[in-house]
Amino acid sequence: MPGSSRSTKLGGCSSPTRAPVAGVAALAVATSAWPALGATPTDSLALIPWHELAALALVLGIALFAVVSAALLLRTRAGAAAERTTYRSEIDALRASAVEARMLLLSEPQVLIVWPADGRDPDLIGDTALLVPEDPPARIGAFETWLAPDAAAALDTAVTALRAEGQGFSKTVTTRQGRQIEATGRAVGSRAVLRLRDLSPIKRELSEAAAQNEKLQRELETVGSLIEALPSPVWARDQAGRLVFVNKAYARAVEAADAGAVVQGGIELFDAAAERATNGDGRARRAAMVGGHRRVLDVVAVPTPHGSAGIGIDATEVETLHRDVDRMVDAHRRTLDQLATAVAAFNAERRLTFYNAAYRGLWDLDPGFLDQGPSDSAVLDVLRSTHKLPEQRDFREWRRELHQAYEALEGKQHEWHLPDGRTLRVVTTPNPEGGVTYLFEDVTERLDLERRFDALIRVQGETLDNLGEAVAVFGSDGRLRLSNPAFARLWGLASDTLAEHPHIETLMQLCLRLGAETAWERLRRAVTALDDRAPVAGRMERQDGLILDCATVPLPDGGTLVTFIDVTASVNVERALVDRNQALVAAERLKQDFVQHMSYELRSPLTNIIGFTYFLGDPGIGSLNPRQREYLGYITSSTNALLAIVDNILDLATIEAGAMKLDLASFDIRDSMRAAAEGVQDRLAQDQISLELRSAPDVGAFVADERRIRQVLFNLLSNAIGFSPKGGTVVLAAERRPDALVLSVTDQGPGIPPEMKDRVFDWFESHPLGSRHRGVGLGLSIVRSFIALHGGAVRIDSEVGRGTTVICELPVQASS
Repeated sequence: MPGSSRSTKLGGCSSPTRAPVAGVAALAVATSAWPALGATPTDSLALIPWHELAALALVLGIALFAVVSAALLLRTRAGAAAERTTYRSEIDALRASAVEARMLLLSEPQVLIVWPADGRDPDLIGDTALLVPEDPPARIGAFETWLAPDAAAALDTAVTALRAEGQGFSKTVTTRQGRQIEATGRAVGSRAVLRLRDLSPIKRELSEAAAQNEKLQRELETVGSLIEALPSPVWARDQAGRLVFVNKAYARAVEAADAGAVVQGGIELFDAAAERATNGDGRARRAAMVGGHRRVLDVVAVPTPHGSAGIGIDATEVETLHRDVDRMVDAHRRTLDQLATAVAAFNAERRLTFYNAAYRGLWDLDPGFLDQGPSDSAVLDVLRSTHKLPEQRDFREWRRELHQAYEALEGKQHEWHLPDGRTLRVVTTPNPEGGVTYLFEDVTERLDLERRFDALIRVQGETLDNLGEAVAVFGSDGRLRLSNPAFARLWGLASDTLAEHPHIETLMQLCLRLGAETAWERLRRAVTALDDRAPVAGRMERQDGLILDCATVPLPDGGTLVTFIDVTASVNVERALVDRNQALVAAERLKQDFVQHMSYELRSPLTNIIGFTYFLGDPGIGSLNPRQREYLGYITSSTNALLAIVDNILDLATIEAGAMKLDLASFDIRDSMRAAAEGVQDRLAQDQISLELRSAPDVGAFVADERRIRQVLFNLLSNAIGFSPKGGTVVLAAERRPDALVLSVTDQGPGIPPEMKDRVFDWFESHPLGSRHRGVGLGLSIVRSFIALHGGAVRIDSEVGRGTTVICELPVQASS
């Protein structure tokens, strides 16, 4: 291997070595050929031609040269091998020296950056992780990546001067990781070398101490300047309690020339006892004369290693503000306590700090519980346990969302629908100092009113649009504000025209094509009037034959409501009814005149018939056979019935004419009842009906027209007997009340249907209802008329199949 390496370095010696070897080979061949010729060399030479001898001499010379060259080659190889061994030893020694030097360089944390003179990239030696633990080593030359901007700029300037002018430098810089690095720059030969090494612990401590000392010095100067600039007096005392330092504000407070005079003279702002009498935390509020004025100071005194220090902060305005705020808060609390809106305030710890009476009443909470300052969650739990909160599917999530108000910046509104049907508007307002204020407003009534108002507006709108009556509303400026479809149809107005809200003058001109100018002029004055806004009503007849009733109603907002009602049909019917009513009145008058006249005319001959019948039945006139006497009885009963009918008709006619006069007198009620019962005894016996009289023993007397009362009772009993079945019972009762006398007659007849109860009191209304009663329909009419004359009333209590009770009430005051 050494021979081959040597040959690689030398290169051109390979060809001479091969030439001598070839010559020796040729000589050996020639010598070996001589014995074969059988001659000596001399002889052989004599026999060889000269040109062969020249060739032989050349071969011998070449062989000789080859031998010499080989010897020289061997000698040269031996010398080269010795030199190579020497050089290799030197190289190994140099390598060992280089490794030792590198180990010495890297024996402490440092990095060497070497810049060659030809401007090539610098060489880096050392552990670059010391400065840039995460970036590649190539970025160590970018100082701003591992130094602060100011330190990087200063180091970059120093390195530039080193490379350009060879100026050395030594700096201490701090990496971004806070490590103290010594940067030393030197010019070594044609190279610039920057050494960056981690300071030793001692140097680092010295550097840190120097930096700390410089920092403390700056801070001390800053604090001193700040203390001197403070408007509050600041002082320091030694362990003996003597003043050793005061600021300018202290000197001004005690009206001294300067701080030195205060310290030298020991001028105190407070007495020592007052200053020592602080709270456990070294704080107290003291009054003092500051600059000749009485001020309130918050004194803060703290112990120091060599005494104590203190400061007096002027709290006069704060004290005044506190009192004002306390008064204001107290006034606000009293005001809030009178509000109908429930208010509750919770502090930053979410505990109740204030509530008003409305809050306590809203939730019906125990004042003792509230005065304990419960937490917000505790209050919600109590309300939930008493079923006063809205039902929630996830109560914890709902409470968490509600309590987000403690972290919010703006208020938020909620709507709670309580189980008892109430609806609350809940407003959560974050407080500036922390906490939340809850406002609870019961909006149940308002929401109900809004719903009802909306429903009313919709109903009114639908009602207005579907009214057959034409409606128009004009504003205070006389312009149309609202109208319904009936108004447009009635006057043939286009919807586009109405949508433009025309003035009543314009609207009147559009409507006058149908006439009724006078009526429209009255409407225009009513709509545009400023002072006299009285309602106007009238009737207009249009040219097309329609008859309209129009009216105006002033509205509270200054507007006017105008209505139009088509009364054409009703007016026509009214006119026809008026004509018919006039005819009916005339006919009724004629009927009454006829009945009254005929009653008087019938009464005279009827009286004669009754009288002659009575005489015929007298035995003194002559005897009658049985058949004649039977016929005479029929005549007597018929004439008596006819006389009763005629008397009733005359009484009714007299009452209708207003000529009936009552003969008021006191009479015994029970006697009148018995007298009326005597008049129907024959009919009771004939129909096998029993009569029962009911009255209290002390019913007493009553002031009325006794004859008319008996007539009333007789008619009621006759009517009840006529409708009662055989074997039935009729009850005549009287009841004395403090304010009236109540007479009633009850039968067990078929009863009266509801639709006939009002008609039974009319003249000549007779309904047998399946009974044997065949009256002319005047009995109940007479009863109602006589009771009405007494100021009383008649009513019927009856059900079909359960009999009938006619009740007459006679007031006491009317009878007096």
